[in-house]
Amino acid sequence: MTPRHRRRPGSAAGRPAVPAAALALTAALALGGCGTVGGEGGGDGREATASDGRSVNPLENGEGTGPGLAPVTSEADREEARRLIGELATRGRGPGTGYDRDEFGYAWMDTADGVPLARNGCDTRNDLLARDGRELRFRSGSDCVVVSLTLADPYTGKTIEWRKQDAAEVQIDHVVPLSYAWRMGASRWPEGKRERLANDPLNLLPVEGRANSAKGDSGPASWLPPNKRIRCAYAVRFAQVALDYEMPVTAADKRMMLRQCGG
Repeated sequence: MTPRHRRRPGSAAGRPAVPAAALALTAALALGGCGTVGGEGGGDGREATASDGRSVNPLENGEGTGPGLAPVTSEADREEARRLIGELATRGRGPGTGYDRDEFGYAWMDTADGVPLARNGCDTRNDLLARDGRELRFRSGSDCVVVSLTLADPYTGKTIEWRKQDAAEVQIDHVVPLSYAWRMGASRWPEGKRERLANDPLNLLPVEGRANSAKGDSGPASWLPPNKRIRCAYAVRFAQVALDYEMPVTAADKRMMLRQCGG
């Protein structure tokens, strides 16, 4: 039985494509009635949403198709988070020799196999903006190209009113940076697996551009989100991606991840 916090690699292959506009509407309808931070998110006491009323606890979002990154606050969830992070294998960082972004496919391709939202006629960047944004506006005649939105940025806790003419204000972060993955074994992966990592919604979050630039290719030992409330959730998501792709992390990163969840 697959743990509810983790899907099997490639398990999304063959999943019906979901248009970006439909994804955003579905997420809003499905999650709009959930509780907010500080409340109980259901009969099991699990927190369901963040202050934007939509963001999902990563322990309940093992495929990354739900929006955002809600804090992990209950002791039961934090215990589960520590158990998840504890599964990670560790090794030292390898050399960055040969790394190039193009080794992971061209940016925001819609044709990566084995991940949700692929081959739906909309590139990965716009899929992610639609997944996490509110008050979406699309280019005239398009149900794909987002031209404005409101984003509750998990990394800083800010609300960003974004317009396409200021594109760099919101960037799509690879939670596990591609160059980090390269050093931790992706240099030896088949091309298709690298393309999946680069376009997997589990590994992607729209965030404030300055925060994303500050992170660079750092692991958790070197960089954590400024918003301390979501640091355990960030550690969980980093671990989910690493486990999904059978990728080790550094020992220092694993220690820091555990620390964020009380370990």
